[in-house]
Amino acid sequence: MRGPHGTRGSHGDKGPHGTTDPGRGPGLPGRPAAPGPRTDRGRLLLVLLLAAAVTVFTATVPLLRGFFDLRVYYGAVHTWAHHGGRIYDYRVPGTSYGFTYPPFAAVAMLPLAPLGRTTAIVVSLLVNLAALAAILRILAGPDWRRHGWYRWALCLCVLALFEPLRDTVSFGQVNLVLLGLVLGDCLLLSTGRGRWAGAGIGLAAAVKLTPALFIGLLLLAGRRRAAGTASAVAAAATALAAWADPAASRFYWTEALWDTGRVGRLDYVSNQSLQGILARLGETGRPLWATAVLLTLCVWAWRGRRAVEAGDWTAAFALTGAAACLVSPITWVHHLVWLLPSFAVLLRAGRLRTAAALYAVLCTSVVWLWVDDASGLDGFLGGNTYTWISLGLLLRLPTGQTRVARLPLARSARATAPAPSPESPATTAVPDQPESSSGAGAPAAATGAADASVREGGRSPSREPTGSTCPSAAKPQSSSARASSYTVNPPSA
Repeated sequence: MRGPHGTRGSHGDKGPHGTTDPGRGPGLPGRPAAPGPRTDRGRLLLVLLLAAAVTVFTATVPLLRGFFDLRVYYGAVHTWAHHGGRIYDYRVPGTSYGFTYPPFAAVAMLPLAPLGRTTAIVVSLLVNLAALAAILRILAGPDWRRHGWYRWALCLCVLALFEPLRDTVSFGQVNLVLLGLVLGDCLLLSTGRGRWAGAGIGLAAAVKLTPALFIGLLLLAGRRRAAGTASAVAAAATALAAWADPAASRFYWTEALWDTGRVGRLDYVSNQSLQGILARLGETGRPLWATAVLLTLCVWAWRGRRAVEAGDWTAAFALTGAAACLVSPITWVHHLVWLLPSFAVLLRAGRLRTAAALYAVLCTSVVWLWVDDASGLDGFLGGNTYTWISLGLLLRLPTGQTRVARLPLARSARATAPAPSPESPATTAVPDQPESSSGAGAPAAATGAADASVREGGRSPSREPTGSTCPSAAKPQSSSARASSYTVNPPSA
């Protein structure tokens, strides 16, 4: 069967005995696209061993966050719904940390109110898993089924080591849900079904302010209808929250929003934003930070517009995610799940070594080596490693790969055209204009969607490296005390 670019094996290449091998992609004939055993039994055993190793790692390293942020959500909503308390007055017992999101986030989390603590944790895990599945499905593109269970299993094992993803799940955070909402709009735009595009971005921006930068991307792309939809949805959600609790809305938009101290220390090593770098250097003035933000946004606008003009919506959204991490005043390590689309773009472009190297660093928790002292040259370089990765992706992420991938198809059509006969003189063929992307990039362990890059000399993705451990804190993104206070329980239902 012919694949989408004229290659054989869109549903797996033929194995040595003529059977379909689900571990092979649509790349070069006879070249395995996935590492490990050839038989299904051997692959199942390898996946089980890797899953066990990853489970032991994530259960024993001192990085488990005790669902701290979920405790904040649960306690604030529980107090608001059952005891008439004010959302922004709640503090996790034994700490000074409380609810910091816009009021609509509390409205959206009201389903937590009737649940017990254990049930709330289970629900959080299930929601995050569902959001991750949706994200991978979108990034894999329309041919996601051809990657097979083996590649997807390897992909999940690799993702489990990704520190931002580990922290998001362990904190009980909402980052994956927001990323899924935003990428849903990316899918609608890239497939030409943009009638409702923008609604996901609007909801995400009403829960947290950072995704609002994607409305700027829609404006850059000239998608005024989608930008209007996003703005209207965000405004409607904010108005709903103001109707539900006027006092909370007034307090947030006039006071809490401008008080970054409510979220945590700007100079804490987990803050991997431009503001975090400046704070660790002792530069707390707003003019310097505003200048850095302005320059970053200019680069983002230039590169994002070029990606959109090339029809590469996945790269445009990936660039916006990286820019949002840089310009936000506070970007905790778990916020860096917004970089996941960038790795899909790198794999799609055949940049396997670059993707593997950057991914490995983001698994190592290396920035925590400077948790107590980020001074000196080593602290400047090492303590801000994740920020440098975000900046590098913004500057160098390949764009327009979808259009490049379609060019060999036009060349192939010309190359295979029948030779002219004397009765039928030759005519000059004009290749078709390439169309916009019809999907997104491949996930971190899925190689099938990188068929164009394989033809151009790229290599099929392989195993990703693992990570290491680091110390944690009472509120890991904002305190240098240890995690003993995690044992303090929030109010029960």
